[in-house]
Amino acid sequence: MHDIDDSVVPGSVYLVDVQEKTTVVHAENDSAIVLSPTPSNDINDPLNWSRGRKFLQIVCVMIYTSTIGIGTTVLYSILQPISDDTGIPLATLNAGTGYMFLFLGWGALINQPLALTFGKRGIYLISVLGNTAICLLTPYIKTEGQWIASKIVQGYLCTPVESLCEVSIADVFFAHERGTYIGIYTLFLFGSNYFAPLIAGFIYDGQGWHWVMYWAAIINFGSLIVLFFFMEETNFVRNTSEATEAVHFSTNKGAEKDEKESTTSSPVSSGDLTGIPKTYLQRLALFGGRYASNKLLLTMTYRPVILLRFPVIFWAGFQYGTCLVWYNVLNATCSLILSEKPYNFRASFVGLTYLGPLIGMFIGTFYSGWVGDRFAVRYARRTHGIREPEHRLWLMVVSLVLCPASLILWGVGASKGISWVGLVFGMGIISCSTGIGSSLSISYALDSYKDMSGEVMMAVILVRNTLSFAIGYGITPWLHMGYQNTFISAGFVGLAITMTFLIVIKWGKSWRIASRKRYWGYVADGTLGH
Repeated sequence: MHDIDDSVVPGSVYLVDVQEKTTVVHAENDSAIVLSPTPSNDINDPLNWSRGRKFLQIVCVMIYTSTIGIGTTVLYSILQPISDDTGIPLATLNAGTGYMFLFLGWGALINQPLALTFGKRGIYLISVLGNTAICLLTPYIKTEGQWIASKIVQGYLCTPVESLCEVSIADVFFAHERGTYIGIYTLFLFGSNYFAPLIAGFIYDGQGWHWVMYWAAIINFGSLIVLFFFMEETNFVRNTSEATEAVHFSTNKGAEKDEKESTTSSPVSSGDLTGIPKTYLQRLALFGGRYASNKLLLTMTYRPVILLRFPVIFWAGFQYGTCLVWYNVLNATCSLILSEKPYNFRASFVGLTYLGPLIGMFIGTFYSGWVGDRFAVRYARRTHGIREPEHRLWLMVVSLVLCPASLILWGVGASKGISWVGLVFGMGIISCSTGIGSSLSISYALDSYKDMSGEVMMAVILVRNTLSFAIGYGITPWLHMGYQNTFISAGFVGLAITMTFLIVIKWGKSWRIASRKRYWGYVADGTLGH
C-alpha cells in the first residue's frame, strides 16, 4: 500500500481535466473526465469490467433490492386482515415492522463486516434465502411473540438491502457515474416498497392474505436462482486510495497544487491488463476469497458508530432518515384516509393509488441521479476541475418547495375531503421529494469518504433506521392532532430539516478538512478495497 498523505481533503477529487494533465487516467467516452478511483492493471478489478458485465451486475443488485423490498413490505396494505385472522393486535403488527427496521440498520454491524471480509455474493444469497423462509413461515404465526421474533430475524437477514447495495455500486462505477446508479438503486428500493402493497391488495382480494406471503416467497426464491447464476463478487483489494491518487490544491490560497498524481498515463485498455480472468465456475463461489484480517473484521463492527462523529456522515444519515419518516407517515395514513369516507376505497384500490408515488420516485431519482452526475461534472469545470461532494447538494433546492407543499396537500386535502386525484398527486410529490433527499444523501456520504464506503453506509443507515424506528411510536400520537394540524406541522418540520443542506454546502468542506487526519488513519489501517 502506498503511503497516505493525510493533508489530502477526503472527497475533493480531480474530476474534469481542465488543466490538461497527461498523467491522469481519462474516461474513454469523454477525454475530459478523470477516472476516480484510478483502475488497477488487474484484469479481475471490477472497475475494469466491460460495460455489459457491469450492467449485468447492476441488474442483479436491482433484482435483489426489489425482491427483498417486496418480501419486507408486502404486508403494509393487509395488516388489518392479518389482525382479524390471527388475533394479534394491530399495534403489535406495527411494532413488528418497527423492530424489523431497527434490525435492518443495526444488524449491519454484523452482516456488513462479514460481507466486506469474506465476500458480498454469499451474504446476498443467504439474505434472499432467509427472506424466502420468513415469507413462507409468516402464515403459520399464531402469537405476538412469534410475530415480533420473525420480524427481528427478517430485519437482520435483510440488512444488505439497506447498506451493502450502495457499496456494490461504488465497487464497479467511477465517481462521475456513481450518482446515476445510486439514483436507480433508490428508485428500486422505494419503488418495490410502493409496488408491494399495490399487488398485495389484489392478491388478498382474490386468494387471501396467506397467498400474499406465498407469492412473496415465490418471487424471492426465483430471484435466488437468478442471483446464484449471475451475481458476481465485487470485493477487490485495492492498494490505492483517493489520497494516493489525489491531484489537489492548496486550501489556503485556492491555487491548484499537484501533490500526488496517478502514474498511469493513458486509459487502461484490455491489452494493458495483467492476471488470469476468473472462470465462470470460479465466479460462482459463495465466499471466494479473504479480503480483510480478523482484526479488521472486529474493527468494522464498531467503527461505524465512531464514524458518526464526522458531521458529514451524521448529517447524511439524518437527512436520509427524515426522508424515510415522511415515507412512513404516508404509509401509516394512506389506508386510513382512503378506506374511510368520502373515498371508501377497498384494499385493491388503495394499492392502485401507489402508482402516484411510483411515478414520483422515478422523477425524483432520475433528477438526483442522472441529472446530478451531469450537474457535478459541469460544476467541476467551473472549479478548476475539482469535484467537491457539496456541489451535488444544490439540487436539493427543489425539495424546499416539494417537501412542505406535498405534506400539506396530503394532510389538509384529506381533512377537507378533496378529490382523490389531488391526494394521489400529493403522494407522488412526497415520494419525489423522498427520492431526491435519499439519493443525494447517499451520494454525498459516498463521495465524501469513498475509501471506507462499507463502514460509511453502515453509519448512515444506523441513523436512518433508528429515526424510522422512533417515528413508528410517534406517528399515532401525532395524528391525534387531526390530519390538518399534523401535516401542516410536518410540512414546516420538513422545510426546516431540508434547509440544513445550505449549512452543509457552506461548512461541509471545512468538516471534511477537520476529519482528514483521523479518516486517512482509518483508511491506512487496511480498509482499502471496499
